[in-house]
Amino acid sequence: MEPVTGLFPFGQPEFSFKRSNCKPIPASLLLCHGIEYPNMRLPNLLGHETLKEVLQQASSWIPLVQKQCHPDTKKFLCSLFAPVCIDDLDETIQPCRSLCEQVKDSCAPVMSAFGFPWPEMLECGRFPEDNDLCIPPAAADQDLPPTREALKVCEACKNRNEDDNDIVENLCKNDFALKIKVKEIAYINGDTKIIPETKSKTIYKLNGVTERDLKKTVLWLKDGLQCTCDEMNDINAPYLVMGQKMGGELVITSVKRWQKGQREFKRISRSIRKLQC
Repeated sequence: MEPVTGLFPFGQPEFSFKRSNCKPIPASLLLCHGIEYPNMRLPNLLGHETLKEVLQQASSWIPLVQKQCHPDTKKFLCSLFAPVCIDDLDETIQPCRSLCEQVKDSCAPVMSAFGFPWPEMLECGRFPEDNDLCIPPAAADQDLPPTREALKVCEACKNRNEDDNDIVENLCKNDFALKIKVKEIAYINGDTKIIPETKSKTIYKLNGVTERDLKKTVLWLKDGLQCTCDEMNDINAPYLVMGQKMGGELVITSVKRWQKGQREFKRISRSIRKLQC
C-alpha cells in the first residue's frame, strides 16, 4: 500500500456518477468494518475507480471515526467511500444532507484541532435533502444497528497515572525520550508515522540513538490504525514521547501530553537532567 500523507486527504474535485458495479466490501477496508450492508459501488462517490484507491484514501479517515465525534461518522464516510450497492437499483444512494450536517457540526472542530478544515468535497449543500433515496442520520433510522465500534486504546497511549519516579523509571527502560511537537501524521500499512517539528527539544537519549537519528526524526506508533490515542489528540500540543530503536526505526512505547507549567513535569525535567540509569 502506498503511503497516505497527512490527515483526511481528498483528491477528486467532483462526485463521480459513472455507471457502477457492485463489489463485496473487503475486510481490508477497515474504515467500513462492521457496516450494515455487504456490497459497495465502484466507482464510488469520491471518484475512486479501484479498490486500491479506496483503501489508500480511506485509511486516513479512520482516526476521525476513532475520535467518536459523532455516532454516524462511519456511516457518513462509508456512504461516500463504499456506497451501498443493490443489484437491481441503478440509482446511486447518497448520504442525506442532514446526515452530513450532523457529522460536520460535531467533527469539524476535531479536524480543526489537527489543522485541517472541513473539505470542500464534503460541503453538505452537495447532498440531497432528506428523502427515501438517501441515507439518513441514526435518529431517523432506528432500525439499523449502530456502526460505531469501541476500539481499544493503543498501549503507548494508556493513561497510567504515573508519578515522576515512575516516568523516570520508564525512561531507563527505553532507548529515547523526546519532548516534541507534531509536524505531520501519516498512515502506512496500518502503522502511524509521526514526524516532529525540526525544533523539537531532545530531553533524553541512549542505546544507539544518535544525533543523526534525531535530526531526521521519524517516530512510529505500531498498528496505530487499529487503536485509539486520545492522549495525542491536538497537533498543536507538546508531548513527551518515549520508545525504543527497533530494526532501525524509532518505535513509540509511551506518549504523554506535556502539561506546560505543571509541577509534575517540572520535576520530571529536573529528574531527567540528573538521571543515571
